[in-house]
Amino acid sequence: MPDHAAIYDELDVPTVVNAAGTKTRIGGSLIRPEAADAMRAAADSFARISDLQSRASDLIADATGAEAGYVASGAAATMTLAAAAAIAGDDLGAMARLPDTEGLADEIVMPRTHRTGYDHALRAAGATVVDVGTNDRHLGTGSRNVEPWEIADAVGEETAAVGYVQKEYTEPPLATVADVAHDHDVPVIVDAAAELPPVSNLERFIEAGADMVVFSGGKAVRGPQSTGILAGREEYVRSAAAQHLDMHAHEDAYVPPEDLVDVDDLGGVPRQGIGRGLKVGKEELVGIIRALELFLEEDQAAKQEEWTARAMRVAEGLDGASGVITEITGDDAVSVAPEVVVAVDPDEAGITATELARELRQERPRVFVGADGIDAGRVAVNPMCLTDEEADYAVERMLSYLDE
Repeated sequence: MPDHAAIYDELDVPTVVNAAGTKTRIGGSLIRPEAADAMRAAADSFARISDLQSRASDLIADATGAEAGYVASGAAATMTLAAAAAIAGDDLGAMARLPDTEGLADEIVMPRTHRTGYDHALRAAGATVVDVGTNDRHLGTGSRNVEPWEIADAVGEETAAVGYVQKEYTEPPLATVADVAHDHDVPVIVDAAAELPPVSNLERFIEAGADMVVFSGGKAVRGPQSTGILAGREEYVRSAAAQHLDMHAHEDAYVPPEDLVDVDDLGGVPRQGIGRGLKVGKEELVGIIRALELFLEEDQAAKQEEWTARAMRVAEGLDGASGVITEITGDDAVSVAPEVVVAVDPDEAGITATELARELRQERPRVFVGADGIDAGRVAVNPMCLTDEEADYAVERMLSYLDE
């Protein structure tokens, strides 16, 4: 059995062998030791949060090619700030009223096939999501789900932004959507929370025309799980900052970093904004700065080789087991790492994929395998958050439920 942190034993909380990947429900990823050390050091003294945000902004801008950047308490939090920035802009009154959007353009146009439960983060700012397109592609007729003209047709006086969820299968292409949005003078907000690695994706979406793009800080970057990264145009990042930072200050004594908040330009100090509950501490800010620096330096080819070797190790371990067929996903898969997809034949295996996933999760330590495909009789083993020892343990536990 793999060695786990004693702190969870002290708390009498089961640990998890994470064969599912960077899932929030089981803690995202393991924070980089150097980032954790930096957080501990940051806890020993004070720093002004806006100064740390300014430092983070410079790093995010350099990494993404965007004009500016910002950090909030997760990718969903930065989505809410992005929507708030698109709706309120630099209007102090609008900032103070959100999520009440009466009299404001508050619609975010989204292709219907981009809608997910995560767009609640947009609606939390007061946005109304307007669906466009169909599901026709899945009928096999040859037609596409969303045509660019449908997005253009939906944009009007009440439109604040166009929303886009980045996956390799989403359409139309982001550059096409950005052209349509910009023709109508509205920004594009891209949810790319899980689209790292590769490192090149940090710049990819800005280059394609995104005005605001969101990444998770707690997945492949391996920063604090409670961080999300917003990169984009300066005007929107400044609006996000004005709606997020602690603004309980006297105007004459308030001198924040001008790259984030210019009180003179705004016409005064904003009230506490809709982002106030999405704050991050000095420790998280220092942690994500250090983690992002390290992510940029990481040898991504070596990391992919490590994940591929571990996936092969898992597949070989399951080879020959009753009622299962394994396949290692390739570059066309949704996941950023190769996964071992395990098809379970309940007649031969003596257990269904659903039962296997459920039983593994009830063990101590709990073993989490990917369960997105259980309706189709499949589980998956993702190597990103496993050591070789943990991978062997996951295989051992899976085999224990299969008929010999």
